[in-house]
Amino acid sequence: MVQQPLLSPLLSMPPLKPIAFLSLFAATSLSAGEPISFNEHIRPILSENCFYCHGQDPKHREAELRLDLPEEATIERDGVTAVVPGKPDESEMILRLLSKDDDEVMPPPKANKHVTPEQIALLKRWI
Repeated sequence: MVQQPLLSPLLSMPPLKPIAFLSLFAATSLSAGEPISFNEHIRPILSENCFYCHGQDPKHREAELRLDLPEEATIERDGVTAVVPGKPDESEMILRLLSKDDDEVMPPPKANKHVTPEQIALLKRWI
Protein backbone atom coordinates (compact mmCIF):
# COMPACT_ATOMS: atom_id res chain seq x y z
CA MET A 1 0.00 0.00 0.00
CA VAL A 2 1.39 3.38 -1.05
CA GLN A 3 0.89 6.20 1.43
CA GLN A 4 -0.01 9.62 0.16
CA PRO A 5 2.21 12.41 1.49
CA LEU A 6 0.53 14.58 4.12
CA LEU A 7 0.88 17.67 1.95
CA SER A 8 -0.82 16.27 -1.14
CA PRO A 9 -4.32 17.59 -0.22
CA LEU A 10 -2.80 21.01 0.40
CA LEU A 11 -1.04 21.01 -2.94
CA SER A 12 -4.30 20.41 -4.78
CA MET A 13 -5.99 23.42 -3.17
CA PRO A 14 -6.14 26.70 -5.09
CA PRO A 15 -3.48 29.18 -3.93
CA LEU A 16 -4.54 31.84 -1.45
CA LYS A 17 -3.89 35.46 -2.16
CA PRO A 18 -1.07 36.61 0.16
CA ILE A 19 -3.31 39.15 1.90
CA ALA A 20 -6.04 36.55 2.44
CA PHE A 21 -3.50 34.18 3.96
CA LEU A 22 -2.12 36.91 6.21
CA SER A 23 -5.58 38.01 7.35
CA LEU A 24 -6.50 34.41 8.14
CA PHE A 25 -3.28 34.04 10.14
CA ALA A 26 -3.81 37.36 11.94
CA ALA A 27 -7.37 36.50 12.89
CA THR A 28 -6.44 33.11 14.30
CA SER A 29 -3.03 33.80 15.87
CA LEU A 30 -4.11 36.33 18.49
CA SER A 31 -4.54 35.17 22.07
CA ALA A 32 -7.53 36.43 24.06
CA GLY A 33 -5.60 38.97 26.14
CA GLU A 34 -3.13 40.12 23.49
CA PRO A 35 -3.47 43.75 22.36
CA ILE A 36 -4.85 44.23 18.87
CA SER A 37 -2.86 46.29 16.40
CA PHE A 38 -4.74 48.04 13.61
CA ASN A 39 -1.86 47.65 11.16
CA GLU A 40 -0.98 44.08 12.08
CA HIS A 41 -4.39 42.52 12.73
CA ILE A 42 -7.22 44.72 11.41
CA ARG A 43 -5.79 46.35 8.28
CA PRO A 44 -5.29 42.99 6.46
CA ILE A 45 -8.97 42.08 6.98
CA LEU A 46 -10.22 45.48 5.85
CA SER A 47 -7.75 45.65 2.98
CA GLU A 48 -8.92 42.34 1.56
CA ASN A 49 -12.65 43.01 2.02
CA CYS A 50 -13.37 46.73 2.33
CA PHE A 51 -10.70 49.06 0.96
CA TYR A 52 -11.81 48.91 -2.67
CA CYS A 53 -14.94 50.89 -1.72
CA HIS A 54 -13.79 52.39 1.59
CA GLY A 55 -10.08 53.06 1.08
CA GLN A 56 -7.79 55.81 -0.12
CA ASP A 57 -8.97 55.97 -3.75
CA PRO A 58 -11.67 58.68 -3.93
CA LYS A 59 -12.84 57.39 -7.36
CA HIS A 60 -14.06 54.14 -5.81
CA ARG A 61 -15.01 55.39 -2.35
CA GLU A 62 -18.59 54.80 -1.27
CA ALA A 63 -20.54 56.76 1.38
CA GLU A 64 -17.54 59.06 1.90
CA LEU A 65 -16.25 56.39 4.30
CA ARG A 66 -12.58 55.56 4.70
CA LEU A 67 -11.74 52.47 6.70
CA ASP A 68 -8.01 52.64 5.94
CA LEU A 69 -7.70 55.45 8.50
CA PRO A 70 -9.10 54.40 11.90
CA GLU A 71 -9.86 58.00 12.91
CA GLU A 72 -12.00 58.46 9.78
CA ALA A 73 -14.07 55.37 10.63
CA THR A 74 -15.22 56.97 13.90
CA ILE A 75 -16.71 60.09 12.29
CA GLU A 76 -20.51 60.24 12.30
CA ARG A 77 -21.99 60.69 8.83
CA ASP A 78 -25.72 61.28 8.40
CA GLY A 79 -26.38 59.90 11.88
CA VAL A 80 -24.35 56.72 11.24
CA THR A 81 -20.93 55.83 12.65
CA ALA A 82 -18.98 52.94 11.15
CA VAL A 83 -16.91 52.37 14.29
CA VAL A 84 -18.19 53.42 17.71
CA PRO A 85 -15.17 52.91 20.00
CA GLY A 86 -15.97 50.51 22.84
CA LYS A 87 -19.38 49.68 21.35
CA PRO A 88 -19.09 47.06 18.60
CA ASP A 89 -22.81 46.26 18.72
CA GLU A 90 -23.58 49.92 17.91
CA SER A 91 -20.95 50.11 15.15
CA GLU A 92 -22.43 50.19 11.65
CA MET A 93 -19.47 48.19 10.33
CA ILE A 94 -20.35 45.21 12.55
CA LEU A 95 -24.08 45.58 11.90
CA ARG A 96 -23.41 45.51 8.13
CA LEU A 97 -21.02 42.55 8.38
CA LEU A 98 -23.69 40.56 10.25
CA SER A 99 -26.70 41.70 8.20
CA LYS A 100 -28.75 39.09 6.34
CA ASP A 101 -30.23 41.76 4.03
CA ASP A 102 -28.51 41.69 0.61
CA ASP A 103 -29.03 45.45 0.30
CA GLU A 104 -27.32 46.16 3.63
CA VAL A 105 -24.69 43.44 4.11
CA MET A 106 -21.02 44.28 3.68
CA PRO A 107 -19.13 43.33 1.71
CA PRO A 108 -21.94 43.35 -0.85
CA PRO A 109 -22.72 39.96 -2.42
CA LYS A 110 -21.62 41.15 -5.87
CA ALA A 111 -18.11 41.81 -4.48
CA ASN A 112 -17.68 38.06 -3.88
CA LYS A 113 -15.74 38.75 -0.67
CA HIS A 114 -16.39 37.13 2.68
CA VAL A 115 -15.38 38.10 6.20
CA THR A 116 -15.12 35.04 8.42
CA PRO A 117 -16.78 34.77 11.85
CA GLU A 118 -13.28 34.76 13.39
CA GLN A 119 -12.42 37.98 11.58
CA ILE A 120 -15.68 39.58 12.73
CA ALA A 121 -14.90 38.55 16.31
CA LEU A 122 -11.48 40.17 15.98
CA LEU A 123 -13.01 43.36 14.55
CA LYS A 124 -15.41 43.45 17.51
CA ARG A 125 -12.51 43.09 19.96
CA TRP A 126 -10.64 45.88 18.19
CA ILE A 127 -13.63 48.23 18.36
